[in-house]
Amino acid sequence: MTTIALDAMGGDHAPRAEVEGAILAARSLDVRILLVGAEGALRQELDRHKHRDLPIQIVNATEVVTMNDSPSHAFRRKKDSSLHVAARLVHDGSAEAMVSAGNTGAVMTVARFVIGTLSSVDRPALAWTFPNMKEKVSVILDVGANVDSKPEHLEQFAVMGEIYYRAIWGIRRPRVALLSIGEEETKGNELTREAANRLKHTSLNFTGNIEGRDMFRGNVEVIVCDGFIGNIALKLSEGLAEHLGGMLKKSIKSSLTSQLGYALSKRAFDDFRKRTDYSEYGGAPLLGVRGITIIGHGRSNANAIKNAIRVAAELCHSRVNEKIEQELSSAAAIAARG
Repeated sequence: MTTIALDAMGGDHAPRAEVEGAILAARSLDVRILLVGAEGALRQELDRHKHRDLPIQIVNATEVVTMNDSPSHAFRRKKDSSLHVAARLVHDGSAEAMVSAGNTGAVMTVARFVIGTLSSVDRPALAWTFPNMKEKVSVILDVGANVDSKPEHLEQFAVMGEIYYRAIWGIRRPRVALLSIGEEETKGNELTREAANRLKHTSLNFTGNIEGRDMFRGNVEVIVCDGFIGNIALKLSEGLAEHLGGMLKKSIKSSLTSQLGYALSKRAFDDFRKRTDYSEYGGAPLLGVRGITIIGHGRSNANAIKNAIRVAAELCHSRVNEKIEQELSSAAAIAARG
């Protein structure tokens, strides 16, 4: 049974959403959950549900990292926060993974410096999963862990993203592409051109560059970029999905008169909403950290928390960190031999 440390005080709807998500996960997954946070508040939330025989344990923490806390303040000044305590549980071996829907910058900083990074990884990367037009999913990384990156970092992101995709979706040779301003090798800035040259000489199934308009086509599984561009792509995509969903809902209500037509259109709208619902994908893994770390959306509901725990458990079972270490170490050895 995999043990997951859950920061139960981090999200916008904490601790209710975290407790309900933990209960859903404990009922349906082979996991043991350490609920980290204010013991009294967590006990009160747990008592609202039937949980007597579930593998859930409370670990007390006296402080909370807020969305207004800077990452450095959260790391240096709030040593007994639910986030810090959850990270220590992973570092000490009491848990194999950590899940938090709290302050993203704080989660990344605490995970990096409390849990630590893999020896072969220069920079951890945050990976975001989204639906594509082939009715499957694609992954883009980095989406915010590193606003400034070097070509060698993008190469590592590509390796980690490819391993992550293989581990979760079982595709033996996922296609990897570099996000740029044109498909031609000569397009892009110095970073993307040099990164493309490095990726061509790896064992990855590298297909070249793609443009922003091609992100959702589903022609590639793993998309690589620096965290500055990736975070803009993430936020723009989330906003566009919400905007289109709202427009579609208004159009359905205003233009349909028959009950049958409304029912059919509503079914299509519900399918669209589910496919673009972040809660179905759980959260974004911070790849390259020694212990599995999943960062959920600040607005995470119980379903999102449950799915974040599911992804954490799947990454533990697939030994994704061992595979990242092996492949990056092998690549470094080959590069050293020239």
